[in-house]
Amino acid sequence: MRSNIVTEAGLPTRINQWWGSIPFITSGVVIVCSVIYLICLLFGYDSFYEICFLPSQVVSHFQVYRFYTSVLFHGSVLHVVFNMLAFVPLGSELERIMGSVRLLYLIILLSTTNAIAHLIVALLVDHNPIHSYAYFMNECSIGFSGVIFSLIVIETSLSGAQSRSVFGLFNVPSKLYPWILLVLFQLLASNVSFLGHMCGILSGFAYTFGLFNYLLPPPSFYASIESSSALSFCIRRPGFILCTGGTTYGQLPTYSSGTGTTPPRSLLPDNLWRNMSSWIPQRGTSVIQEGQDPRFPGRGRTLGSARNQSNTTDSDSNLQERLLDDTTPTRTPTDLRDVRNPTVNTVEVDGSVLTNQDSDSFEEELKKLVAMGFEKTQAEVALAAADGEPSVAIEILMSQQG
Repeated sequence: MRSNIVTEAGLPTRINQWWGSIPFITSGVVIVCSVIYLICLLFGYDSFYEICFLPSQVVSHFQVYRFYTSVLFHGSVLHVVFNMLAFVPLGSELERIMGSVRLLYLIILLSTTNAIAHLIVALLVDHNPIHSYAYFMNECSIGFSGVIFSLIVIETSLSGAQSRSVFGLFNVPSKLYPWILLVLFQLLASNVSFLGHMCGILSGFAYTFGLFNYLLPPPSFYASIESSSALSFCIRRPGFILCTGGTTYGQLPTYSSGTGTTPPRSLLPDNLWRNMSSWIPQRGTSVIQEGQDPRFPGRGRTLGSARNQSNTTDSDSNLQERLLDDTTPTRTPTDLRDVRNPTVNTVEVDGSVLTNQDSDSFEEELKKLVAMGFEKTQAEVALAAADGEPSVAIEILMSQQG
């Protein structure tokens, strides 16, 4: 069998491809946390007592800034690397679903609610009438992991999976998945903030149960931000995903998680490539539907991906199920629908639109994938799911083989 070009690609190429696939806000969080840690490292700053989340200082001196500085600072290179590797797949998936501005608001909201919950629990434990325990009031916590635990809960709720794999070793019910991770990290790692992680889980569940709905702004709020001239430079950046539609820029495809029970391993660095490549391209919508759940407002519109929204729901759902299934699927004209070039003459096939030009391009790319050694039927499904993008199709095929 002919060697696959992904296998032949060097490490720098793979890193560039991986980084280029990360949406705008997710990559921004990674850059900010990494730069902050590097600055602390270069200048020898280790006075984390001044910026960590310390309940006693928040109460006595009203240092609310600790709600946010504690999230951005990390104590070691392993700390920041592990947190960012765990955050990238979670943040990327949620950003593609919610949009960039909405994800940024969600991160700020979760940082705030996590800190408030942390503060309340620490006060209750310290002032309980049975036995005063001041440890949590004087615990200095830093790191992005509290927000990550919140995002784990939200992503698990969105996935609809009945079970999740813990480090690829065993499966647990989805509802228990965050709690199992909480206990395991407490046992396996040192200097881990149990209360910080637990409050992250509680905030995540509060969000999924709708307790924060009154804190979620209407779609017009995100629309006003996206239409702001002051932020036009950011909005035009590749990878920025619109919440409410508008002018599109960039080339980043929109992805979504499948509805099956394939367990993501978002906290394992060695499974990071599989997590990212297993996401199936999803045709996005730029309009918030009436009556839509404000917590999970639908797919964000990816910049540069102006798609026709009509008649996509059934096709995308079937395509996801077929791609996640190991059985041999049968390609239908609906699955190969592509309306990215509306100026080309089109032909109606069973209610879907298929362009002659894209059909020829599809067949040409399919032949290339078959020549690489992939099975033809699987290559057809993967290429259709990738909207004709051979690089994305190769990632999908490689994830299936892995």
